[in-house]
Amino acid sequence: MSQQHKEQVISGRGGKKQQRKNRSRSSRADLQFPVGRIHRLLKKGNFGERISVGASVYLASVLEYLTAEVLELAGNAARDNKKSRIIPRHLQLAIRNDEELNKLLSGVTIAQGGVMPNINSVLLPKKVAPKPANE
Repeated sequence: MSQQHKEQVISGRGGKKQQRKNRSRSSRADLQFPVGRIHRLLKKGNFGERISVGASVYLASVLEYLTAEVLELAGNAARDNKKSRIIPRHLQLAIRNDEELNKLLSGVTIAQGGVMPNINSVLLPKKVAPKPANE
């Protein structure tokens, strides 16, 4: 960015100039994820010849949304298990219980995540009908 864009003229004639405060692209987009870093990684990663400025903002917002969604569900799973800290097991339960996240992360193995609790109905004992009482 050139000096002209950073300076703002305060008075009409004297021309005292005040330095504008620099704001990151993340703060301008109201995001927590680093837009500048994502843009740099997109350029370095040979995903295309040219990367637009909006692409990095969009990708940062999508990643932030997905992270917030997973963490919210994992926090609910931790609370259900009466824990205050999210562990990989809570992440696994959160992702596998959500239909869309499960589809998105179907090929992902979470270390120390365990498996979903499931017993096949064939393995369960059959219910026996009660004997008639008049015999």
